[in-house]
Amino acid sequence: MKKIANLILVSALGGAITLGSYKLFIEDDQSDFFTENPSGKNVVLPVSNTNTIYGTNVDFTEAAEKTIHAVVHVKNVAVFKGPRSIWDYNPYGSNGGRALQGAGSGVIITPDGYIVTNNHVIKGASEIEVTLNNNKTFKAEVIGSDPASDIALIKINPESELDYIPFGNSDNTKIGEWVLAVGNPFNLKSTVTAGIISAKARDLNMQDNSPQSFIQTDAAINPGNSGGALVNINGELIGINTAISSPSGSYIGYAFAIPSNNARKIVEDIIEYGDVQKGILGIRGRSIDNAVSKELDLETSQGVIVAMVTPGSGAEKSGIKELDIIKKIDDIQIKKFADLTGYINSKRPGDKVKVILLRQGREKTVEVELTKLETYQIAALGLEVSNISSEELKSFKAPYGVRINRTLAPDLPSEDLIGGIISEINNIPVKSINDVEDIMESRSRSNPIVVTYYNIRGEKQRMIWR
Repeated sequence: MKKIANLILVSALGGAITLGSYKLFIEDDQSDFFTENPSGKNVVLPVSNTNTIYGTNVDFTEAAEKTIHAVVHVKNVAVFKGPRSIWDYNPYGSNGGRALQGAGSGVIITPDGYIVTNNHVIKGASEIEVTLNNNKTFKAEVIGSDPASDIALIKINPESELDYIPFGNSDNTKIGEWVLAVGNPFNLKSTVTAGIISAKARDLNMQDNSPQSFIQTDAAINPGNSGGALVNINGELIGINTAISSPSGSYIGYAFAIPSNNARKIVEDIIEYGDVQKGILGIRGRSIDNAVSKELDLETSQGVIVAMVTPGSGAEKSGIKELDIIKKIDDIQIKKFADLTGYINSKRPGDKVKVILLRQGREKTVEVELTKLETYQIAALGLEVSNISSEELKSFKAPYGVRINRTLAPDLPSEDLIGGIISEINNIPVKSINDVEDIMESRSRSNPIVVTYYNIRGEKQRMIWR
């Protein structure tokens, strides 16, 4: 009997110790996660209990070793064949000379010497020099360029095969993914900086009113790195570094790269066709945000709402209508207009895309065949124009003309001009971009330019450029 009493006493004492320990060590800890509110109910907040060790085990050395020898220094040199100042007229001086116009980086993309760089790096060059990471220097020729996307393709003729960087799929990149920015500034040779992808499909709203789609990174990029490579940890090219967003022009945490899918498509077009084959969906639209959603009483706050469908375009033939909301193209989510332009710019005329849209709240899927965009930049007017269909001319009640795609100068009234139709230049009928080119090349440079055009409301007007 005495043993039973002792056993009961020990059990009670153990229970008391257990309960006290719970009160002291466990119940107090719960107070961090359960709080009283006025209703008297406990509020439970989700808490992660995983024992994650923060940091990174990513090894950048392999990606760096694969890429640094494939990024080169590109020097834009202007060659002067005559005296440029009074100081050149002396018995010991030269009647010519060379002057550095600009410099940047470039990316070798084939073993036989094709190099991608920025158009602004080689713009206006009469001579281009490329210096490899081993200090060898070559003369380069410009194969082609696309000023709108700031991509240029140049070529050198090496004695042997070169290291190169293979293209990766920029559509597969993810926000938060590690990347390396590889450049080759003139006085530093190859440089490598690391960061992450901060955002995708960034539209910088540049002055040419042509929406673009950039990869944003916090990897340090400075002016000498323009035209260099943005690579993933596998050493694959996912972007061409092109822009820095800062008041000083130097890196302060924001840098941008042209997605590799867009750059690769431009390069392939230049090699195969001699120019860039631009496919268009055939719409004008705008990104949906909270303000637009409320204004139009929409059920979504993301996507692209169609403002106008180009007559005769693939969009019209597929049945896309005004006020349709584009949510997805193929496997790409369309949250804003830059998502749409970024993906379409990686396609060619004749390619077919699957467009998922909302119409009056109902989802609809259509297949659209992209049509060709043929353009001509009228430098003297600061305008880019393209050919248009007869159906679109009828909608403007214009007998002939070319469409104004975008303005190239910041002081032009973009809202009044873009989308309008130019029907005459200097009283000469314009029926195609070839007519525009002929008129502009044969005109007298000293005379003003008189343009007859129809604005987007179909009103006929005249403007004079002096």
